[in-house]
Amino acid sequence: MDKETHFRKLEHMYLIAPCNEYYNLKIKVSKAKAEIYIPITEKFYQAGRTTHGSVYFKAADDAGFFSAQSLVSDYFLLTGNYTIYFIHPIDSGVLQAVGNVVYRGKSYFIAESIIFDSNGQQIGRGSGTYIRTKTLLTEVVGYCL
Repeated sequence: MDKETHFRKLEHMYLIAPCNEYYNLKIKVSKAKAEIYIPITEKFYQAGRTTHGSVYFKAADDAGFFSAQSLVSDYFLLTGNYTIYFIHPIDSGVLQAVGNVVYRGKSYFIAESIIFDSNGQQIGRGSGTYIRTKTLLTEVVGYCL
């Protein structure tokens, strides 16, 4: 399978996941990189009327995960751990997380993600580890076109 087909299958897998229905999000996967876009609405607000940190985390971890998974077309990866830093609040526009692989081992990856608001201002960042599992990617729901 060529790389572009793998990237489109990953995007499809992400978009049909039931946990993503709530967010109205978009994804773009390329080699060692993934971008997640989440339009911010009031349904994401915490009591202070800004977006809850869970939305930052979801976007950053997902961008990191798919940047790593873009390099692996046989087995499914899982997040091993994730550390996130919140820099600025966001209450409107589109949150964008850009993940890039910074370390590639045989079964272990490290990816960093930067989170931006609609003006391109950095509002958060994080890094995580992603570990190869024994689950074949072809067995994962949605990894198809």
